[in-house]
Amino acid sequence: MNEEIKRLDGRFAIYPLGLVLFVALLWLILSVGTSGQPSLSTPTIVSAATPSNLSAEIYRNLRSPLGILLLQILVIIVLTRCCAKVMRKFGQPEVIGEVIGGILLGPSVLGLLWPDASALLFPVTSLANLGLLSQIGLIVFMFVVGMELDTGILVKKIHSAVLISHASIILPFLLGSLLSLAIYKDYAPAGVSFTSFCLFMGIAMSITAFPVLARMLHERGLSRSPLGTVALTCAAVDDLTAWCGLAVVAAVSQQGTIANSLITTALCGLHIAAMFFVVRPLLGRWIDGCATGNSRGKGAIAAVLSTVFFSAFMTEAIGIHALFGAFLAGIVIPKKTAFREALAVRLENFSTIILLPLFFALSGLRTQISLLNDSASWILCGVVIFVAITGKFLGSAAAARWSGSTWRESLAIGALMNTRGLVELVALNIGYDLGIITPTIFTMMVLMALVTTLMTGPLLGLLVPDAHAVARTGKQWRTHETT
Repeated sequence: MNEEIKRLDGRFAIYPLGLVLFVALLWLILSVGTSGQPSLSTPTIVSAATPSNLSAEIYRNLRSPLGILLLQILVIIVLTRCCAKVMRKFGQPEVIGEVIGGILLGPSVLGLLWPDASALLFPVTSLANLGLLSQIGLIVFMFVVGMELDTGILVKKIHSAVLISHASIILPFLLGSLLSLAIYKDYAPAGVSFTSFCLFMGIAMSITAFPVLARMLHERGLSRSPLGTVALTCAAVDDLTAWCGLAVVAAVSQQGTIANSLITTALCGLHIAAMFFVVRPLLGRWIDGCATGNSRGKGAIAAVLSTVFFSAFMTEAIGIHALFGAFLAGIVIPKKTAFREALAVRLENFSTIILLPLFFALSGLRTQISLLNDSASWILCGVVIFVAITGKFLGSAAAARWSGSTWRESLAIGALMNTRGLVELVALNIGYDLGIITPTIFTMMVLMALVTTLMTGPLLGLLVPDAHAVARTGKQWRTHETT
């Protein structure tokens, strides 16, 4: 042992000599190089880093595009998580707190109370970078939503829930279309056709937030109860129908004419067919062959993410929206595999904690409550909320009662189907980006999404007082199908 230590000490003694040799050689290289260089103009020497110069340099660094983006991400994540935690204490879903956090950072609160801080934190030139990063977060989120959509439930329970699903889509769609007929002249953007505005308002009223609803049922122990199964099936059908309808609206609004929109819809149909009949089998074989082992697992993740961004790129290129492609990619991922479940958890945590709050902040920056500056605007906002609740809550409850459910079951299903949440915000931002709705209508619809989602928890608590007991026994809640 001592012999070995002595050998190590001898080798270590060479280390200082090596450092001296390195410095000498570097000095020699620099001396030879500088002696042969042409004369250079002497730069203006800035005085030593005084406190004022140092603070100015730090300020310039903070105002760089990367510095602004990093500061925005930090503030957004901290505030939205704090708001989400507060809302959780009141029994509300975290998405409500995150939306409120986004509104607090927007012109409705921060811009009104502290405009200088708002301009410093969210300069106009930085919103493009923030928007692109939030779109990446939405693409990942919609992919996870597509993965969580259990098409097996649709096949098994479609007959018992088809009446509720159709009623929860058709009635709010018709009411939204009637509302658009009344407000088109005064509130639609200039140059937007009535067809695009009408279809969008109908679809926006018909949306149910499938991810928020699924989490509510899981937290209350109702996911596997008869009530939860019917509600999940109806919400899944609603999601699929709403996104397909929104794709058609995007095609109509972008292409202008029915003929061009039909071509766009046909191209979208070809892409869907290719994803199901070509990409899905190939991806399944690739995952089965690569999902074991660390390096192979990385290969499978790379293949899946490539599929997501390929599908998003294709739908964006077709002229619909990248989010539809991401949602479709989630649906075609092979179900019931350990790889899929592990990937969903990782991507969901990353997107919901880091990227999605950026989307909430961007939505908050677009929400301008100050635009509702007279009684007529607030009355219309109340009408929008009333129409949304009437169409979705009462329509779903009436259809559930007609299908044989008890009144309490029917009202619980209506409350669940009335949940808008994050999916509504995604649809509203698509309509805003496409120029179909004005900032005023956007603000009214955001408030509608907040109110309808806030209603769900308290109503469900009243209608299902002991949800975990219901999930364990399954005796108090049974949907009675008509024969």
